[in-house]
This record gives sequence, C-alpha cells and structure tokens, in this order.
Amino acid sequence: MKHAAITSSRLLARTYDALFKQIAPIEIAEAWDNVGLLVEAPTPRPNANRVFVTNDLTVESLDEALADPLVGVIVAYHPPLFSATKRLVMSNVKSAIVLRCAAAGVSILSPHTALDNCSDGINDWLIGAVRMHGVKEVTGVSPFNDGLAQMLEKQGHKGALGVGRIARLAQPQQLGTIVQNIKDFSRLANVRVAVPSAYHSDWKSFSVTSVAVCAGSGSSVLEAANADLLFTGEMSHHDVLAANARGCAVVLCEHSNTERGFLAGAFLEKLKSVINADGEIAVSVISSVADKDPLFIV
Repeated sequence: MKHAAITSSRLLARTYDALFKQIAPIEIAEAWDNVGLLVEAPTPRPNANRVFVTNDLTVESLDEALADPLVGVIVAYHPPLFSATKRLVMSNVKSAIVLRCAAAGVSILSPHTALDNCSDGINDWLIGAVRMHGVKEVTGVSPFNDGLAQMLEKQGHKGALGVGRIARLAQPQQLGTIVQNIKDFSRLANVRVAVPSAYHSDWKSFSVTSVAVCAGSGSSVLEAANADLLFTGEMSHHDVLAANARGCAVVLCEHSNTERGFLAGAFLEKLKSVINADGEIAVSVISSVADKDPLFIV
C-alpha cells in the first residue's frame, strides 16, 4: 500500500502521518483489508482541530461526530468502506455515511489490521489480560516475513511481531482464574467459554500455560496458534468445535469488545501525543460515546 498525498487539510495530513507513519505502519495491514485514507473531504471544515475516534462508524457515531464543529477527521477503526461500491446514494447506509462526511468537510481514516499488528497495538494490549500471571515470552502467531521485518526495523518500528500474539506464561494457571482476569480487564460481566469435552464438568480447572490472542474475529489467525487458550472476540461454531477437538479452550468476548477499550484508552492518548509532538497548533483527540458493541446478553 502506498501513502496518500494529502494537500486538502493540514489536520488530515498530521493525523495520517501520526497514525500510519509512526503508530501503525500501513504496510503491515492484511492484504485483504481496506486501510488508510478512505474519504478526503474536498472542502475541509474551517478551524477544525479535533480528531474523533470510533470503533465503528455507524449513523449514531457519525451524528455525534458531525454535531461537533471542531471535528475535522474521523478515525474509524473498522473501515466504513470495504466491499466494492458502484453507487453513492443516500438510500444505502454505508454510502450515506461517506456522502455526509464529504458534504460536512470531514475526512475518514481507518487503521484496522495495521493497528492490530503493530507494536503496542491492539493484540499487544490484549495480552495485558494475563500479564499479572507473569509472561516469559510473547511471539506472533504468524510472524512477519524477513523483508517486512527488516523494513520495519529500518523505519524505527521495533517489536512488531506479526499477526496475532501468543503469550507463554511463567507458571500454569487455571482457566477459571484467567476468565475472571479477562472479564475484569475487558470490563465485561459475561464472556463465552468453550473447553474440550473432558473438562465440561469442571471447566475452571483447565490448565493454561499459553494464551493466543487476536482482536475481533480470530478464527483464521488462531487456527495456526500452538496455545492452550484462544482468546478473541468471535469464532464460528465449527471453528470453536475444531479448537476444542485439538485440545484448546476458547474465550470469546464479542467482536468489538476486544478492541474498544484500547481505542478509547491507550490508543487515544498515544495518537494525541504523537500528533502534537510536531509543535504545530494543538489538536484534541476524543472518542465516541455512542459507539458500542451491537450485541448484548439478556
């Protein structure tokens, strides 16, 4: 992927450089993904000096962003444009979001899997759920090839391990303890758990020495993980059964619940710091209040 040539807005250029040249290199996004500059407003909002961060750019989060006259750039973690689009019409929800942003003078950036895979990105953050037990080693589930790893080193992006993460624990831990840690870390009252059939009557006693993590939908990444526990947002029914059959336990938090805490916390603060490190006019960075996972347990 090539970097965009941005001339329309200094706020957009500064945000793009901070996000894709310093925090989450665009080169490490998955090949199937649609990351980078998705919408460049032809006539940027005058005097805009605020960046709005959201997990999903829904109608509700867009209304929230556009209601703030200082917002000039939206960083939408999930790309609001993904599949090929042949028409931009207001009757289509996705294209209406794009049209409303362009008309309002607001641009859209999306980091998605670049932010998953980068050093100190979402997957590294997820490892925080088990760090209190002592982590002796963290590796990538699928490490970057040598050429990409060397390029990242030359650019100063040290520690980017690849796609997904595997944490080797200093001491074995029972699954019941780790599940409670994950719930506390994610601030969730409930998570979904699946274990091999031998542990159905006493799932909490399942012994964990290694944890593989992947933000969002982790099936395709974690099927290659050599770990006792697979921790992600969502997996298909059949992928969960396959994981249990090969002896792995599974913890699912729902898709965006493995992402939102990072975006509204560590990422927001880092983006603010990096953008403002250039000494230009101060930029504020805020996170959406309306954004939330669409699923809830009743």
